Amino acid sequence: MDYEESVRALYALGRELASPRQARVQKFGLENISILACALGNPHISAPCAHIAGTNGKGSAAAILDSILRAAGMRTGLYTSPHLERINERIRVSGEEISDEMFAGCWTRVQGVIESLLAAGELAAHPTFFECVTALAFLAFAEKHVDFAVYEVGLGGRLDATNIVEPEVGVIMPVDFDHESFLGHSIEEIAAEKGGIIKPGAWIVSARQRDEAREVIERRAEEMGARLWQVEDHWVIETVDSVGGFHRARVTHLPAGEELQIAPSLAGRFQIDNALAAASAALLLRERGHSISNEAIEQGIARAHWPGRLERIAERPAVYLDGAHNPAAARVLRRFWEDELPRRRIFLIYGAMRDKAVDEIAGILFPRAEMVFLTEPHQPRAISANLLEEMTTGLARATAVFPEPAAALDQALAAARPEDAVFITGSLFLVGDLRREWHIREARAQSSPSST
Repeated sequence: MDYEESVRALYALGRELASPRQARVQKFGLENISILACALGNPHISAPCAHIAGTNGKGSAAAILDSILRAAGMRTGLYTSPHLERINERIRVSGEEISDEMFAGCWTRVQGVIESLLAAGELAAHPTFFECVTALAFLAFAEKHVDFAVYEVGLGGRLDATNIVEPEVGVIMPVDFDHESFLGHSIEEIAAEKGGIIKPGAWIVSARQRDEAREVIERRAEEMGARLWQVEDHWVIETVDSVGGFHRARVTHLPAGEELQIAPSLAGRFQIDNALAAASAALLLRERGHSISNEAIEQGIARAHWPGRLERIAERPAVYLDGAHNPAAARVLRRFWEDELPRRRIFLIYGAMRDKAVDEIAGILFPRAEMVFLTEPHQPRAISANLLEEMTTGLARATAVFPEPAAALDQALAAARPEDAVFITGSLFLVGDLRREWHIREARAQSSPSST
Protein backbone atom coordinates (compact mmCIF):
# COMPACT_ATOMS: atom_id res chain seq x y z
CA MET A 1 0.00 0.00 0.00
CA ASP A 2 1.47 3.39 -0.96
CA TYR A 3 1.28 6.61 1.07
CA GLU A 4 -1.86 8.07 -0.50
CA GLU A 5 -3.69 4.77 -0.13
CA SER A 6 -2.57 4.55 3.51
CA VAL A 7 -3.86 8.02 4.34
CA ARG A 8 -7.19 7.34 2.61
CA ALA A 9 -7.58 4.06 4.49
CA LEU A 10 -6.96 5.77 7.82
CA TYR A 11 -9.34 8.64 7.11
CA ALA A 12 -11.99 6.14 6.10
CA LEU A 13 -12.03 5.09 9.77
CA GLY A 14 -13.15 8.59 10.74
CA ARG A 15 -11.09 11.31 12.39
CA GLU A 16 -11.73 12.54 15.92
CA LEU A 17 -14.90 11.31 17.63
CA ALA A 18 -18.04 13.14 16.61
CA SER A 19 -20.32 12.51 19.57
CA PRO A 20 -20.63 10.74 22.93
CA ARG A 21 -22.82 8.16 21.16
CA GLN A 22 -19.99 7.41 18.70
CA ALA A 23 -17.62 7.04 21.65
CA ARG A 24 -19.90 4.37 23.11
CA VAL A 25 -20.19 2.55 19.79
CA GLN A 26 -16.40 2.52 19.44
CA LYS A 27 -15.95 1.16 23.00
CA PHE A 28 -13.66 3.94 24.15
CA GLY A 29 -10.92 2.16 26.14
CA LEU A 30 -7.55 0.41 26.15
CA GLU A 31 -8.49 -3.13 25.14
CA ASN A 32 -8.08 -2.71 21.37
CA ILE A 33 -4.79 -0.83 21.51
CA SER A 34 -3.38 -3.30 24.06
CA ILE A 35 -4.22 -6.29 21.86
CA LEU A 36 -2.88 -4.55 18.76
CA ALA A 37 0.36 -3.47 20.42
CA CYS A 38 0.94 -6.97 21.76
CA ALA A 39 0.46 -8.48 18.28
CA LEU A 40 2.97 -5.96 16.91
CA GLY A 41 5.56 -7.07 19.47
CA ASN A 42 4.89 -4.31 22.03
CA PRO A 43 6.90 -1.63 20.21
CA HIS A 44 5.81 0.99 22.76
CA ILE A 45 8.22 -0.47 25.33
CA SER A 46 11.22 -0.39 23.00
CA ALA A 47 12.37 3.00 24.33
CA PRO A 48 11.89 4.98 27.55
CA CYS A 49 9.23 7.66 27.27
CA ALA A 50 7.37 10.62 28.75
CA HIS A 51 3.58 10.92 28.72
CA ILE A 52 1.87 14.34 28.72
CA ALA A 53 -1.80 15.07 29.46
CA GLY A 54 -3.79 18.21 30.26
CA THR A 55 -6.39 20.53 28.76
CA ASN A 56 -4.16 23.29 27.42
CA GLY A 57 -0.41 23.45 26.89
CA LYS A 58 0.25 19.73 26.58
CA GLY A 59 1.34 20.00 22.94
CA SER A 60 3.67 22.89 23.69
CA ALA A 61 5.13 21.07 26.70
CA ALA A 62 5.65 17.92 24.61
CA ALA A 63 7.40 19.90 21.86
CA ILE A 64 9.60 21.72 24.40
CA LEU A 65 10.55 18.51 26.21
CA ASP A 66 11.37 16.85 22.90
CA SER A 67 13.57 19.84 22.02
CA ILE A 68 15.35 19.64 25.38
CA LEU A 69 16.08 15.95 24.90
CA ARG A 70 17.44 16.59 21.40
CA ALA A 71 19.64 19.38 22.78
CA ALA A 72 20.95 16.77 25.24
CA GLY A 73 22.01 14.61 22.28
CA MET A 74 19.16 12.09 22.21
CA ARG A 75 17.44 10.66 19.15
CA THR A 76 13.81 11.35 19.99
CA GLY A 77 10.34 10.36 18.90
CA LEU A 78 7.50 12.87 19.32
CA TYR A 79 3.84 11.88 18.95
CA THR A 80 1.24 14.67 19.01
CA SER A 81 -2.27 15.42 17.74
CA PRO A 82 -4.04 16.74 15.85
CA HIS A 83 -1.99 17.65 12.79
CA LEU A 84 -2.37 20.96 10.99
CA GLU A 85 -1.47 20.25 7.36
CA ARG A 86 -0.20 16.66 6.95
CA ILE A 87 -0.84 13.57 9.03
CA ASN A 88 2.91 12.87 9.18
CA GLU A 89 3.24 15.87 11.54
CA ARG A 90 1.91 13.66 14.32
CA ILE A 91 4.95 11.37 14.24
CA ARG A 92 8.41 12.98 14.34
CA VAL A 93 11.86 11.53 14.79
CA SER A 94 14.61 13.92 15.87
CA GLY A 95 12.36 16.83 15.02
CA GLU A 96 11.48 15.68 11.50
CA GLU A 97 8.21 14.18 10.26
CA ILE A 98 8.58 10.54 9.28
CA SER A 99 8.78 10.03 5.53
CA ASP A 100 5.80 9.09 3.39
CA GLU A 101 7.53 5.76 2.71
CA MET A 102 7.92 4.96 6.40
CA PHE A 103 4.36 6.04 7.11
CA ALA A 104 3.02 3.73 4.40
CA GLY A 105 5.27 0.86 5.45
CA CYS A 106 4.25 1.07 9.11
CA TRP A 107 0.56 1.41 8.27
CA THR A 108 0.72 -1.60 5.94
CA ARG A 109 2.12 -3.67 8.78
CA VAL A 110 -0.40 -2.34 11.33
CA GLN A 111 -3.31 -2.96 8.96
CA GLY A 112 -2.13 -6.51 8.22
CA VAL A 113 -2.00 -7.30 11.93
CA ILE A 114 -5.47 -5.79 12.47
CA GLU A 115 -6.93 -7.93 9.70
CA SER A 116 -5.37 -11.06 11.21
CA LEU A 117 -6.72 -10.21 14.66
CA LEU A 118 -10.20 -9.53 13.30
CA ALA A 119 -10.17 -12.80 11.35
CA ALA A 120 -9.14 -14.69 14.48
CA GLY A 121 -11.85 -13.00 16.54
CA GLU A 122 -9.30 -11.44 18.87
CA LEU A 123 -10.57 -7.90 18.25
CA ALA A 124 -14.21 -7.12 18.91
CA ALA A 125 -14.13 -4.18 16.46
CA HIS A 126 -11.72 -2.45 14.15
CA PRO A 127 -9.46 -0.04 16.07
CA THR A 128 -10.33 3.64 15.72
CA PHE A 129 -8.42 6.20 13.65
CA PHE A 130 -6.54 7.41 16.73
CA GLU A 131 -5.75 3.90 17.94
CA CYS A 132 -4.35 3.04 14.51
CA VAL A 133 -2.19 6.16 14.27
CA THR A 134 -0.96 5.58 17.83
CA ALA A 135 0.05 2.01 16.95
CA LEU A 136 1.74 3.36 13.83
CA ALA A 137 3.75 5.80 15.98
CA PHE A 138 4.79 3.02 18.38
CA LEU A 139 6.04 0.98 15.43
CA ALA A 140 7.83 3.89 13.74
CA PHE A 141 9.73 4.82 16.90
CA ALA A 142 10.78 1.21 17.43
CA GLU A 143 11.96 0.88 13.82
CA LYS A 144 13.87 4.16 14.06
CA HIS A 145 15.50 3.02 17.33
CA VAL A 146 14.78 6.27 19.15
CA ASP A 147 16.55 6.84 22.46
CA PHE A 148 13.49 8.43 24.04
CA ALA A 149 9.85 9.02 23.03
CA VAL A 150 7.45 11.77 24.07
CA TYR A 151 3.72 11.00 23.79
CA GLU A 152 0.98 13.62 23.98
CA VAL A 153 -2.40 12.33 25.15
CA GLY A 154 -5.10 12.70 22.51
CA LEU A 155 -8.22 13.00 24.70
CA GLY A 156 -8.47 12.74 28.47
CA GLY A 157 -5.87 10.31 29.70
CA ARG A 158 -7.34 7.34 31.55
CA LEU A 159 -8.78 5.68 28.41
CA ASP A 160 -6.63 7.37 25.79
CA ALA A 161 -4.83 4.97 23.44
CA THR A 162 -1.47 6.36 24.52
CA ASN A 163 -2.09 5.25 28.11
CA ILE A 164 -0.60 1.79 27.60
CA VAL A 165 2.91 3.33 27.66
CA GLU A 166 5.10 2.89 30.73
CA PRO A 167 6.63 6.35 31.13
CA GLU A 168 9.67 7.35 33.13
CA VAL A 169 7.91 10.64 33.77
CA GLY A 170 4.35 11.83 33.28
CA VAL A 171 3.20 15.45 33.01
CA ILE A 172 -0.26 16.87 33.66
CA MET A 173 -0.67 20.34 32.23
CA PRO A 174 -3.42 22.72 33.47
CA VAL A 175 -6.85 21.10 33.66
CA ASP A 176 -9.84 23.12 32.51
CA PHE A 177 -13.18 22.67 30.75
CA ASP A 178 -13.12 21.02 27.31
CA HIS A 179 -14.66 17.88 25.79
CA GLU A 180 -17.14 17.77 28.66
CA SER A 181 -19.36 15.27 26.82
CA PHE A 182 -16.53 12.75 26.99
CA LEU A 183 -14.66 13.71 30.16
CA GLY A 184 -17.26 15.05 32.58
CA HIS A 185 -18.95 18.32 33.45
CA SER A 186 -16.87 19.35 36.47
CA ILE A 187 -13.18 20.14 36.94
CA GLU A 188 -12.97 17.23 39.37
CA GLU A 189 -14.31 14.75 36.80
CA ILE A 190 -12.03 16.07 34.05
CA ALA A 191 -9.01 16.02 36.40
CA ALA A 192 -9.78 12.40 37.28
CA GLU A 193 -9.65 11.48 33.59
CA LYS A 194 -6.38 13.37 33.08
CA GLY A 195 -4.99 11.89 36.30
CA GLY A 196 -5.65 8.44 34.89
CA ILE A 197 -2.15 8.56 33.39
CA ILE A 198 -0.72 8.27 36.92
CA LYS A 199 0.35 4.66 37.34
CA PRO A 200 1.67 2.85 40.44
CA GLY A 201 5.03 4.29 41.48
CA ALA A 202 4.98 6.90 38.71
CA TRP A 203 7.00 10.11 38.70
CA ILE A 204 4.59 12.91 37.82
CA VAL A 205 4.96 16.62 37.11
CA SER A 206 1.84 18.72 37.68
CA ALA A 207 1.67 22.23 36.25
CA ARG A 208 -0.07 24.99 38.18
CA GLN A 209 -3.67 23.79 38.65
CA ARG A 210 -7.02 25.08 39.80
CA ASP A 211 -7.59 24.01 43.42
CA GLU A 212 -10.22 21.42 42.47
CA ALA A 213 -7.89 19.78 39.95
CA ARG A 214 -4.89 19.89 42.25
CA GLU A 215 -6.80 18.02 44.98
CA VAL A 216 -7.83 15.26 42.56
CA ILE A 217 -4.30 14.86 41.17
CA GLU A 218 -2.76 14.81 44.65
CA ARG A 219 -5.24 12.16 45.80
CA ARG A 220 -4.58 9.98 42.73
CA ALA A 221 -0.83 10.29 43.19
CA GLU A 222 -1.12 9.26 46.84
CA GLU A 223 -3.31 6.28 45.94
CA MET A 224 -0.78 5.14 43.30
CA GLY A 225 2.25 5.69 45.51
CA ALA A 226 3.52 8.13 42.89
CA ARG A 227 6.07 10.87 43.31
CA LEU A 228 4.35 14.19 42.56
CA TRP A 229 6.37 17.25 41.53
CA GLN A 230 4.24 20.43 41.71
CA VAL A 231 5.80 23.01 39.41
CA GLU A 232 4.96 26.01 41.62
CA ASP A 233 6.74 24.37 44.57
CA HIS A 234 10.02 23.94 42.66
CA TRP A 235 10.50 27.16 40.72
CA VAL A 236 10.70 30.85 41.58
CA ILE A 237 10.32 33.24 38.66
CA GLU A 238 12.73 36.07 39.47
CA THR A 239 12.25 38.35 36.45
CA VAL A 240 10.22 38.33 33.25
CA ASP A 241 10.51 40.64 30.25
CA SER A 242 8.93 40.68 26.82
CA VAL A 243 9.95 41.68 23.30
CA GLY A 244 7.35 41.49 20.53
CA GLY A 245 5.17 39.02 22.45
CA PHE A 246 8.06 36.65 23.23
CA HIS A 247 8.92 36.33 26.91
CA ARG A 248 12.07 35.40 28.74
CA ALA A 249 12.54 34.79 32.43
CA ARG A 250 15.25 34.26 34.98
CA VAL A 251 14.15 31.41 37.23
CA THR A 252 15.54 29.62 40.25
CA HIS A 253 15.13 25.90 40.77
CA LEU A 254 14.36 24.98 44.39
CA PRO A 255 15.82 23.68 46.60
CA ALA A 256 19.07 23.48 44.61
CA GLY A 257 19.18 27.23 44.05
CA GLU A 258 20.27 26.77 40.43
CA GLU A 259 19.46 29.69 38.15
CA LEU A 260 18.27 29.20 34.55
CA GLN A 261 17.48 31.61 31.75
CA ILE A 262 14.20 30.59 30.12
CA ALA A 263 13.53 32.14 26.70
CA PRO A 264 10.89 30.21 24.71
CA SER A 265 10.77 30.81 20.98
CA LEU A 266 6.98 30.49 21.32
CA ALA A 267 4.92 33.65 21.81
CA GLY A 268 2.89 34.37 24.94
CA ARG A 269 3.59 34.74 28.65
CA PHE A 270 1.99 31.35 29.30
CA GLN A 271 4.84 29.64 27.44
CA ILE A 272 7.07 30.35 30.44
CA ASP A 273 4.79 28.07 32.48
CA ASN A 274 4.78 25.42 29.74
CA ALA A 275 8.57 25.59 29.57
CA LEU A 276 8.89 25.15 33.34
CA ALA A 277 6.70 22.03 33.20
CA ALA A 278 8.95 20.57 30.48
CA ALA A 279 12.07 21.62 32.40
CA SER A 280 10.69 19.88 35.51
CA ALA A 281 10.23 16.67 33.53
CA ALA A 282 13.79 16.99 32.24
CA LEU A 283 15.15 17.37 35.78
CA LEU A 284 13.29 14.25 36.92
CA LEU A 285 14.72 12.37 33.94
CA ARG A 286 18.17 13.57 35.01
CA GLU A 287 17.51 12.00 38.40
CA ARG A 288 16.66 8.77 36.58
CA GLY A 289 20.10 8.75 34.99
CA HIS A 290 19.62 10.61 31.71
CA SER A 291 22.38 13.08 30.88
CA ILE A 292 20.52 16.40 30.60
CA SER A 293 22.48 19.53 31.50
CA ASN A 294 21.05 22.91 32.43
CA GLU A 295 22.49 24.19 29.15
CA ALA A 296 20.49 21.55 27.25
CA ILE A 297 17.34 22.66 29.08
CA GLU A 298 17.93 26.31 28.19
CA GLN A 299 18.84 25.53 24.57
CA GLY A 300 15.94 23.14 24.11
CA ILE A 301 13.44 25.70 25.38
CA ALA A 302 14.90 28.39 23.10
CA ARG A 303 14.81 26.14 20.00
CA ALA A 304 11.38 24.52 20.43
CA HIS A 305 8.94 25.00 17.56
CA TRP A 306 5.20 24.43 17.85
CA PRO A 307 3.17 25.83 14.93
CA GLY A 308 -0.39 27.07 15.09
CA ARG A 309 -0.13 28.45 18.62
CA LEU A 310 0.25 32.24 18.50
CA GLU A 311 2.27 31.68 15.35
CA ARG A 312 2.86 34.91 13.41
CA ILE A 313 2.99 34.27 9.67
CA ALA A 314 2.93 37.86 8.36
CA GLU A 315 3.89 41.34 9.55
CA ARG A 316 1.85 44.13 7.88
CA PRO A 317 -0.80 43.45 8.86
CA ALA A 318 0.33 41.01 11.51
CA VAL A 319 -1.36 37.64 10.89
CA TYR A 320 -1.46 35.10 13.71
CA LEU A 321 -2.59 31.48 13.85
CA ASP A 322 -3.82 30.29 17.23
CA GLY A 323 -5.98 27.26 17.97
CA ALA A 324 -7.87 28.74 20.94
CA HIS A 325 -10.62 26.11 20.97
CA ASN A 326 -11.83 26.26 24.58
CA PRO A 327 -12.60 29.03 27.10
CA ALA A 328 -9.29 28.76 28.95
CA ALA A 329 -7.34 29.15 25.71
CA ALA A 330 -9.59 32.03 24.67
CA ARG A 331 -8.81 33.83 27.94
CA VAL A 332 -5.09 33.39 27.27
CA LEU A 333 -5.50 34.80 23.75
CA ARG A 334 -7.50 37.77 25.04
CA ARG A 335 -4.75 38.44 27.59
CA PHE A 336 -2.17 38.38 24.77
CA TRP A 337 -4.15 41.05 22.93
CA GLU A 338 -4.36 43.21 26.06
CA ASP A 339 -0.70 42.82 27.00
CA GLU A 340 1.00 42.86 23.61
CA LEU A 341 -1.43 44.57 21.20
CA PRO A 342 -3.38 47.02 23.37
CA ARG A 343 -3.77 49.71 20.71
CA ARG A 344 -4.07 47.56 17.59
CA ARG A 345 -7.35 46.86 15.86
CA ILE A 346 -8.06 43.12 15.89
CA PHE A 347 -9.75 41.37 12.96
CA LEU A 348 -10.86 37.86 13.89
CA ILE A 349 -11.42 34.86 11.62
CA TYR A 350 -13.35 32.31 13.66
CA GLY A 351 -14.60 28.77 13.08
CA ALA A 352 -15.45 26.00 15.55
CA MET A 353 -16.42 22.39 16.05
CA ARG A 354 -19.87 21.34 17.27
CA ASP A 355 -18.68 20.13 20.69
CA LYS A 356 -17.11 23.46 21.72
CA ALA A 357 -18.35 26.13 24.15
CA VAL A 358 -18.87 28.66 21.36
CA ASP A 359 -21.00 31.08 23.38
CA GLU A 360 -18.41 31.37 26.15
CA ILE A 361 -15.42 31.59 23.77
CA ALA A 362 -17.17 34.18 21.63
CA GLY A 363 -18.10 36.16 24.73
CA ILE A 364 -14.42 36.38 25.61
CA LEU A 365 -13.00 37.19 22.16
CA PHE A 366 -15.63 38.85 19.99
CA PRO A 367 -16.17 42.10 21.97
CA ARG A 368 -12.49 43.03 21.56
CA ALA A 369 -12.45 42.50 17.78
CA GLU A 370 -13.06 45.28 15.28
CA MET A 371 -14.78 42.73 13.05
CA VAL A 372 -15.35 38.98 13.17
CA PHE A 373 -15.32 36.89 9.99
CA LEU A 374 -17.28 33.69 10.64
CA THR A 375 -16.30 30.63 8.65
CA GLU A 376 -16.17 26.85 8.91
CA PRO A 377 -13.22 24.42 8.83
CA HIS A 378 -13.22 21.65 6.25
CA GLN A 379 -14.43 19.10 8.79
CA PRO A 380 -17.71 17.17 9.15
CA ARG A 381 -17.93 18.27 12.80
CA ALA A 382 -17.66 21.97 11.98
CA ILE A 383 -20.47 24.35 12.90
CA SER A 384 -21.77 26.10 9.79
CA ALA A 385 -20.82 29.75 9.49
CA ASN A 386 -24.49 30.73 9.29
CA LEU A 387 -25.28 28.89 12.52
CA LEU A 388 -22.28 30.54 14.18
CA GLU A 389 -23.77 33.89 13.26
CA GLU A 390 -27.07 32.95 14.94
CA MET A 391 -25.26 31.64 18.05
CA THR A 392 -23.13 34.75 18.53
CA THR A 393 -25.56 37.52 17.64
CA GLY A 394 -24.80 40.73 19.51
CA LEU A 395 -21.37 39.68 20.80
CA ALA A 396 -19.29 41.38 18.08
CA ARG A 397 -19.23 44.97 16.85
CA ALA A 398 -19.55 43.69 13.29
CA THR A 399 -19.65 40.26 11.67
CA ALA A 400 -19.44 38.85 8.16
CA VAL A 401 -20.14 35.29 7.05
CA PHE A 402 -17.85 33.48 4.60
CA PRO A 403 -18.27 29.69 4.75
CA GLU A 404 -15.08 29.13 2.74
CA PRO A 405 -12.04 29.86 4.98
CA ALA A 406 -9.92 31.21 2.13
CA ALA A 407 -12.62 33.79 1.34
CA ALA A 408 -12.76 34.82 5.00
CA LEU A 409 -8.99 35.29 4.94
CA ASP A 410 -9.19 37.44 1.80
CA GLN A 411 -11.85 39.66 3.33
CA ALA A 412 -10.02 40.06 6.64
CA LEU A 413 -6.79 41.01 4.89
CA ALA A 414 -8.69 43.50 2.73
CA ALA A 415 -10.29 45.11 5.80
CA ALA A 416 -7.13 45.34 7.91
CA ARG A 417 -4.65 48.20 7.65
CA PRO A 418 -0.89 47.49 7.83
CA GLU A 419 -0.78 48.43 11.51
CA ASP A 420 -3.69 46.08 12.42
CA ALA A 421 -3.64 42.41 13.42
CA VAL A 422 -5.57 39.46 11.99
CA PHE A 423 -6.10 36.38 14.16
CA ILE A 424 -7.24 32.99 12.85
CA THR A 425 -8.64 30.99 15.75
CA GLY A 426 -11.40 28.86 17.27
CA SER A 427 -10.30 25.49 15.90
CA LEU A 428 -6.98 23.87 15.13
CA PHE A 429 -8.66 22.45 12.04
CA LEU A 430 -9.32 26.00 10.81
CA VAL A 431 -5.74 26.93 11.68
CA GLY A 432 -4.57 23.96 9.62
CA ASP A 433 -6.80 24.86 6.68
CA LEU A 434 -5.54 28.43 6.49
CA ARG A 435 -1.93 27.60 7.30
CA ARG A 436 -1.97 25.27 4.30
CA GLU A 437 -3.67 27.94 2.19
CA TRP A 438 -1.07 30.51 3.24
CA HIS A 439 1.79 28.22 2.24
CA ILE A 440 0.15 27.50 -1.13
CA ARG A 441 -0.14 31.22 -1.78
CA GLU A 442 3.46 31.84 -0.76
CA ALA A 443 4.69 29.08 -3.07
CA ARG A 444 2.56 30.43 -5.92
CA ALA A 445 3.91 33.94 -5.40
CA GLN A 446 7.51 32.74 -5.36
CA SER A 447 7.04 30.80 -8.59
CA SER A 448 5.21 33.56 -10.50
CA PRO A 449 7.16 35.47 -13.22
CA SER A 450 6.80 38.76 -11.30
CA SER A 451 8.72 37.32 -8.34
CA THR A 452 11.84 36.62 -10.41
